[in-house]
Amino acid sequence: MGNRVVVTGMGVCAPNGIGLPEFTKALKNGTSGIRFHKELEQLKFGCQIAGKPIIENINLNNYFTNLQLRGLNASGVLYGVIAGKDAWQDAGLPIFSEEHPDWDSGVVFGTGILGVDKFREAIYQVDEGNVRRLGSTSVIQTMASGISAYLGGMLGCGNQVTTNSSACTTGTEAILMGYERIKSKKAVRVLVGSCSDSGPYVWGGFDAMRILPRGFNANPDKASRPMSASASGFIPGSGAGALVLESLKSALQRNAIIYAEILGGNINSGGQRGGGTMTAPNNEAVVRCIKSAVNDSGITSKEIDAINGHLTATTKDTVEIQNWSNALGLSNMDFPYINSFKSMFGHCLAAAGSIECVATLLQFREKQLFGTINCEDVHPEISKVVDNSKIPQNTIDFEPKIIAKASFGFGDVNACIIFSAYNQ
Repeated sequence: MGNRVVVTGMGVCAPNGIGLPEFTKALKNGTSGIRFHKELEQLKFGCQIAGKPIIENINLNNYFTNLQLRGLNASGVLYGVIAGKDAWQDAGLPIFSEEHPDWDSGVVFGTGILGVDKFREAIYQVDEGNVRRLGSTSVIQTMASGISAYLGGMLGCGNQVTTNSSACTTGTEAILMGYERIKSKKAVRVLVGSCSDSGPYVWGGFDAMRILPRGFNANPDKASRPMSASASGFIPGSGAGALVLESLKSALQRNAIIYAEILGGNINSGGQRGGGTMTAPNNEAVVRCIKSAVNDSGITSKEIDAINGHLTATTKDTVEIQNWSNALGLSNMDFPYINSFKSMFGHCLAAAGSIECVATLLQFREKQLFGTINCEDVHPEISKVVDNSKIPQNTIDFEPKIIAKASFGFGDVNACIIFSAYNQ
């Protein structure tokens, strides 16, 4: 029999809040972190708004040494270290000794692209023949595994330290990877999460695809509209979320706070078959992923109290809702409550799953479900499947026992995880 796995620490660096207190307050109040960015206007983007964490007032020396900060120009690293070290501290775990790492502690921290601004800086230096001026940290800032390397070294983790990358599924996948490692008794605790860089070099490709809304530049907090009839595309975002996963035995031994238990989950791909493409899901694969996650968790679909969907505010929202209904065999008033936190901070790309999982678990602690803002006009196709009362637009008092969370990514990849309130 495998280990039971619980969440004992969380950290977040999100567009609408850095740290759990600020983030929780924003979620409760429906506060948006989507803002107009003058830089995007100057670069002639169609969509000139985005979700970007405001770290200017953060004392980075709480997270980095002066030496580590020298020449650091990778926003994903900044966000990931802030969220990761906060989660570790929240769990009440020590920084391990200089002499020996902790062989039972690991890191699985994902990203889509890392250090794009540093990479741009390096390209200019190389093209101008100034290779020697690149600095000694340009490689670690731009290699995908740089974020897990930073965190693993800062904390002294001697178990598996790695980075995964699966587009928008990355964060949820990282949690399941850490869960499986602890469940199979290959680790006692794993810091999991994901990060995504900010800026025009990350967001430009999506603007070129014309899948970002262009009519909300003067009204950014109304722009992200999941499940809405007036949704016109997703808002790009960035940041990081982090969770400390731990065996239940270890958590109880050290009297740790337990946010939730992971009951199970599943990861799969539609293989870009059956209607699935590089950018669109194979609906059969999505349904299979959800069903398998429920079965792996040893529950019935009727036991799910709430869902935090992927729900990006595109035309695919109606399809996702139908897939959930087909997978769970539930509809109308029998359908669980469902929300999308992208309404408040946009689609944070590789960081989306981890930030949204932090938000999802805060609902257990707060005994509330946070609302989906900008959804006053629920799409009529969604209303045919889900009663509108199951889509709260404001925070409601409700004590969930089981919440399902899913992420679906470019490349036709899927991940679904089932969280439970901890029950001895």
